[in-house]
Parts: sequence; C-alpha cells; structure tokens
Amino acid sequence: MAEAIFKKMLKDRHVDTEIEVNSGGIAPHARNGALVSLDARLSLKEEGIVLDDQKSSLDLKRRPEFIARADLLITMTGQQKEWIGSYPEARGKELCTLKEFVGGNGDIEDPSGKGDEIYRQGKEEIKRCLDLAIAKILKYNA
Repeated sequence: MAEAIFKKMLKDRHVDTEIEVNSGGIAPHARNGALVSLDARLSLKEEGIVLDDQKSSLDLKRRPEFIARADLLITMTGQQKEWIGSYPEARGKELCTLKEFVGGNGDIEDPSGKGDEIYRQGKEEIKRCLDLAIAKILKYNA
C-alpha cells in the first residue's frame, strides 16, 4: 500500500518521473510474484488507486539487487529494518523505518488478515507518515 500511495503522491506533485519507488517483502513468508491481496486492493481503491490485476509482490530475499539499487531504504517495522540491514547490499545506505524517517518511533504493523477497518487504519497511518516524509524525500533526491 505504501508504494502505491507514495507513487500517487508523487504523481499529484508532478514529480513521479524523478523518483523510482519500489516495495518488496523481506519477511520469511514473502513470496516473489504473489498477487496483491484483495484487502489491500479495496483499501487502495478508496483512495482512487486501482492496481493492475497482475500487480504482484517482490521478495527482496530472492531479489537483493533491488536493495543494492536503492539510495534510501525505508521499512514499515524495526524487524524489517534488521532483516534488510543484514544484507551486504544495504551497507552504507540510509536505512530506517517510515516512522523514524519522519521523526517518530514504532512500527506500522502489517494488516494482513485483520479485516477492513485495520487495513483502513494502516492506510491512514501510512498516508500521515508519507505526507510528512514527502518533502524530506524530495529534498533528499535534489
């Protein structure tokens, strides 16, 4: 959800061609090519974001070149930060949770399997953090 929301924010600000945004899973259960969940799709649709039917996930454990290509690595949780930080491709890169990036602390928990309201709450939390982060990210890219 964070990738899709951030891409929409960049497009709304007409800077979507200046920054490449990718997201991927790093948890043990992450799978390359898994379709985005219906819950995530429905939550994003409320924001006017419609994902391609074939939009699928990226497993960073199998595709560490995405870590290597990144200038900035932002995770949703501290555990994800630890996992990504253990890869040699992450050495020397800025790595933080989304909340840390915007001056806070704590995690944005995965809403999978927890129902519509939890997805909405997670989406709103991501939006709040990305609203704070976008100016910093645009400055970072300058």
